[in-house]
Amino acid sequence: MRYQLTDVETVHTEGSWLFTVKDGADQQEVILVPCEREGEPSVRAWVNRCTHENQRLHREDVGVVNRDGSIVCPKHGSAFDSCSGDCDNGPAAETTLLTVDIAVENGAVYLTDDAVRFSHEGPAESDDDLPGSSSHLRF
Repeated sequence: MRYQLTDVETVHTEGSWLFTVKDGADQQEVILVPCEREGEPSVRAWVNRCTHENQRLHREDVGVVNRDGSIVCPKHGSAFDSCSGDCDNGPAAETTLLTVDIAVENGAVYLTDDAVRFSHEGPAESDDDLPGSSSHLRF
């Protein structure tokens, strides 16, 4: 089932867009981030969690720290390519972010992942099972 989330322009203007999905009773935060390949603006969807130490990549106070096309983990500084999810530095090197299936059509972004269903825009309602952030990095 498809669910219209937002549009590409909003993601590019804001730098990221956070939403929550449900997999059964479990909640999972997902981030949409800008991705530009071959001059075409698009977006990618990643689970809002660093692969190294279960830290949120999107924080409500700053959003996603995006440096030179990479999503930077606010705790240890590992940088994930916004388009591929691959990390080649820091403690998360040699890992890839978990993806969530989306489709982009006529500038609109749709959730198309059959394994989850859209819950709401923004962070998960309960932080019980979600990673916190104890960042010592400042950008």
